[in-house]
This record gives sequence, structure tokens and C-alpha cells, in this order.
Amino acid sequence: MPWKGEKDPYKIWLSEVILQQTRVDQGLAYFNRFVEKYPTVVQLAQAKDETVFKLWEGLGYYSRCRNLLVTARYVAFELGGVFPADYTALLQLKGVGPYTAAAIASFAFNLPHAVLDGNVFRVIARYFGIEEATDTLAGKQQFTGIANALLAKNAPGLYNQAIMDFGATICKPALPACATCALQKNCVALKMGTVNILPVKSKTILKKTRWLYYFVFKHQQSVGITQRVNKDIWQGLHEFYLVESTKSIHWSPPIIEEWLQTQLGIKKATITSISAPQKQQLTHQLINGLFIEIELTQIPESLKGLSWVSAKQANQLAFPRFITAYLNGVN
Repeated sequence: MPWKGEKDPYKIWLSEVILQQTRVDQGLAYFNRFVEKYPTVVQLAQAKDETVFKLWEGLGYYSRCRNLLVTARYVAFELGGVFPADYTALLQLKGVGPYTAAAIASFAFNLPHAVLDGNVFRVIARYFGIEEATDTLAGKQQFTGIANALLAKNAPGLYNQAIMDFGATICKPALPACATCALQKNCVALKMGTVNILPVKSKTILKKTRWLYYFVFKHQQSVGITQRVNKDIWQGLHEFYLVESTKSIHWSPPIIEEWLQTQLGIKKATITSISAPQKQQLTHQLINGLFIEIELTQIPESLKGLSWVSAKQANQLAFPRFITAYLNGVN
């Protein structure tokens, strides 16, 4: 990975933000595109929000992108483009938690701070046979204490990278390579037969199901869009006219025509397509829905609050993957 062995705190920070809640194989391409377009934190800070969101499009968890811009501008304009070489100061940056601060501190500045990511939690839990849940306060304190005690103080960056790589390639979540593991002799989980149940998490997250129905209103060569501004999924991204329901709706042409007339006052319109049902699994939410394309003879008062843009203009805007997946399919 291009960020391994990297000493530039900007690139380390960028890689860590991208890889939060993102697989390495997916995040790699985004990291390369960001570094190519914005080689320095100052260049990122000077970019327009919309341009950065468009580059981020498809990565999800858009609060990360908003935090990325806040921190980039703070470092560029308040700190003279220089990242703080101090763990406590790094923690003050927007979107930077203990893990990311430790990664920047150890990798960029060789400071003695242990990194605790999923890989490290797993290695420590199995090797020492720790059954305390990693997502409890007691668990976090216990794992942090052990991680810092194990840290090679003379080479913290090298050690952190090594234990993370060990967890990713040997002590894997599923089918770990216990038979060839160099640490098998003293691994408590291997001796006790608990490899497959460690580490432990206490919280079971309830998943929410949502139904989002998008009406793609077109008039001549323009399409109506709006921007999500509420603190919800996809905040700051664009979308079409949305009808959200608490349950599934069967949108037949007669039902659509009746809804257009009673809800929006549209008496004349052509239903050009009704998509197949679409799905996207977010971490805590299952998004269901479909897209209904409507050709209008004129823009009614009820839809004048939308932004009416050309296809070329729409292509420059950032949409959630749920929408871009549909657009790429129909185009």
C-alpha cells in the first residue's frame, strides 16, 4: 500500500480518514486520486466543497468528507499547512480520534503511541485470551494499557505497522493461519479453543429498513434535483425528488398518475420509466427503493423549489451511490 512507510502526516491522515469504514481494496483508488489531485493539505483546503464531494462520491459516510475539509482548512489556514507533531494536539483536529492520532504520531513523527485498530484488538484479544468486550469502557482501557505496554518505544511506527499487518495477514478474522503462526506457542486463544470467538463485542446494532422512492422529473433538457441538508445519511449530497415511506409501496402507473395530480397538482405528464427495485446495505440501514422518470410539459409551482440543471451540470454534482448505481445502469 502506498501509505506504508509514508512519513508525510498529510498523506497518513488522508489514508486513515479514507480507510475508516472502507475496505483497503476500495480505498486505495480513492487515496491515489486524492493525492494526485491534491498533493498537499493546502491544495485540498483551497478546493471547492462540491469538487471534493464529487471525488469522494461512492465512499459513503460523508461526515468523513466534511470533517476532511474542516481539518484541511484548519491545518492550512490556522497552522500554516503544518500538522501538529503532538498526539494531544492531533486529537483536537476534526474527525481525528485516538486511533488516527496515534497513527499520525507514530508513523510521521515516531512518537511512542500504540495504534489500536480492529487488527490489533484481535491479535491482543487472542494472544492473551481477553474476554472483555472491546467496545466497553473497561475493555478499551484494558486493551489500550496492554497495547502501550507492548509498544516498541524505540521504533513505534515500525511496531504499529507490524502488528497491524500481522492481524491483517496471519491473525485474520476468519480462517486465521494458526498452524503456521510464529506466536502459536503462547497464544491463549489457540490453547483454549477460543480463536473464533475472540475478540468479543457487547453491542448488537439494530439495522433499520427504509424505503426511498425517487421521482426523476424532466422538463425539456433539464432535470430537477435538490440537496440533502438534514443531519441524516448522505448529508450534503444531491438527489432527485424524494418520497420516503415507512413501508413498501407498489407504484403502478395509475397510482403514480393519481399521486402526481393529488400531491403535486400535475395533470399532464408522461411516465417514461419505472425502475426495478433497488437496494443498498449501509452499516446500520437497508435502503430499498426505485426510480420513476417523469417527463413534464411544464414545471408546476410545486416543483419550482427544485434546482433544474442540465445533464452535463448534474454530472458535476455528487450523488449517493444508491443514485449513481441506478444512473450508471440506465446510461
